[in-house]
Amino acid sequence: MKCPVCNHFDSKVLDSRVASDGVSIRRRRECLKCFFRFSTYEEVEILDLSVIKRDGRKESYSRDKIIKGLRRALEKRSVNEEDFKKLINLIERDLQIIRKDEVSTEQIGQIVLKHLKQLDQVAYIRFASVYQSFEDIQTFQRELNKLLAD
Repeated sequence: MKCPVCNHFDSKVLDSRVASDGVSIRRRRECLKCFFRFSTYEEVEILDLSVIKRDGRKESYSRDKIIKGLRRALEKRSVNEEDFKKLINLIERDLQIIRKDEVSTEQIGQIVLKHLKQLDQVAYIRFASVYQSFEDIQTFQRELNKLLAD
């Protein structure tokens, strides 16, 4: 790991522990050249996952696309950054549990909706209305009624 002060490429790990989000590792490091101490965070990255779009096209999985969609759904909602990171990690954990090289946007959407429903119901409705392409107010009302029934 490169030192943020002197750019030396060698550091030693002084301490490792689970970060406050519960899904990443916080490592306390010390530069072997200037002895500056700094922290790094390590988290799981999904590799080699293809997403099958509704029109049949395939593209590589992009964490940024999920983050962008969730940020829109959670805009002006009272969800802190730590809970947001937990949400992303839970979604990606569920994607890894599938254990396939390809996953459909439908599967991703259902996973996102499941976790959003538990975190913030307004964000859930926002995401569902875009993801499921609500055509009219009746569709919107049906989804609200399902949410209220739960």
